[in-house]
Amino acid sequence: MNTAFPFSRPLYLMPKPAGAHCNLACDYCYYLEKLNLYPKGVQHVMTDELTEVYIREYIQSQYTTEVNFTWHGGEPLMRPLEYYRKVVKWQREYAGGRTVVNCLQTNGTLLTPEWCRFLHDEGWLVGISIDGPERMHDAYRRRRGGQPTWAKVMEGIRLLNRYEVEWNAMAVVNDITAAAPLEFYRFFRDQPGCRYLQFTPVVERINRHEDGRHLAHLLDEKDCPMAPFSVTPDAWGRFLNTIFDEWVKKDIGEMFVQIFDATLANWMGATPGLCSLSDWCGHAAVMEYNGDVYCCDHFVFPEYKLGNIRNRSILDMMDSERQQAFAKMKTEGLASKCKQCEWRFACHGECPRNRFVKTDEGEPGINYLCPGYKAFFAHVAPYMDMMKAKLDAGLPPADIMKESG
Repeated sequence: MNTAFPFSRPLYLMPKPAGAHCNLACDYCYYLEKLNLYPKGVQHVMTDELTEVYIREYIQSQYTTEVNFTWHGGEPLMRPLEYYRKVVKWQREYAGGRTVVNCLQTNGTLLTPEWCRFLHDEGWLVGISIDGPERMHDAYRRRRGGQPTWAKVMEGIRLLNRYEVEWNAMAVVNDITAAAPLEFYRFFRDQPGCRYLQFTPVVERINRHEDGRHLAHLLDEKDCPMAPFSVTPDAWGRFLNTIFDEWVKKDIGEMFVQIFDATLANWMGATPGLCSLSDWCGHAAVMEYNGDVYCCDHFVFPEYKLGNIRNRSILDMMDSERQQAFAKMKTEGLASKCKQCEWRFACHGECPRNRFVKTDEGEPGINYLCPGYKAFFAHVAPYMDMMKAKLDAGLPPADIMKESG
């Protein structure tokens, strides 16, 4: 194994037990079209045999005492609860003294009391995809027949609270949600049980492929039009700044907003918990229902396939030349203009998937959201400096609320 590759840090391989299958058809979903990569007319679910192989090898591949599993999709609750009872059994069997932590990311519409009892009893963390209040959420997050889903998601959240299941909110920022940042943020802040909030900006381009895929990716060099639901760079910056102004005066230590926490981590010189703002990537791959492994959840394209767990080990794939080349995109793919930017330490060029903009001189490697991030970092810099000073002095960063109020 190449010791230069950072396996001393946690290694993640996120499984898709139901593949790209989902009971919803969200307009902006980048994953539904992955069904086109595999044969039609067959059930795209991970077999029990493959699941056990994955759990055993994934645990054995770790160099840390805690092993984190994240069950994703598609919609992972399209697999029966009995499947996850087997998951827990195999995890205990192969843990070997390690601590196992599970996270389930779901749209929340299939949660039941039985599911919630299991999640509570096994201590699973749940990530709920919800895009704010009803009018925002139902604009794009609908069932295949066009029916709205917000009411059903809220029912699922109430069940999680009733059974005391810890959950985080995962919300996308699109053209609609970005236009009303305070309404959006206050909705989450006012929800019982919601203390952790993750924003994901929607940045998609349209480029139809012969295999049925319709979204562009980094290697599509032609001029691909932006999808209409994408957030613009300026709207992204205004959205973040508006919410930050309210958060920094009222909610530090009460509401944990992932991008604000990650920005502070970079200000402190620490590794952020958000890969897009980290100075490195390539440690988190994804496994499809049949064992195919890809470089990253956002790069499930034929060009980024690493192999299959049935005939190649996880460590071998994660240490392969292809995965290392993918990891190097984070730094080597930056335009020279980006490398000289005063805010490079805070964003590191953000996610490579969004670097499809060229400089005026024609050099590639500029992130589409760059103007928004620049506006955000410039706006929050004085507050980040103050919070860093508090932390350096051993004081809670929430103390700055008294000074900024």
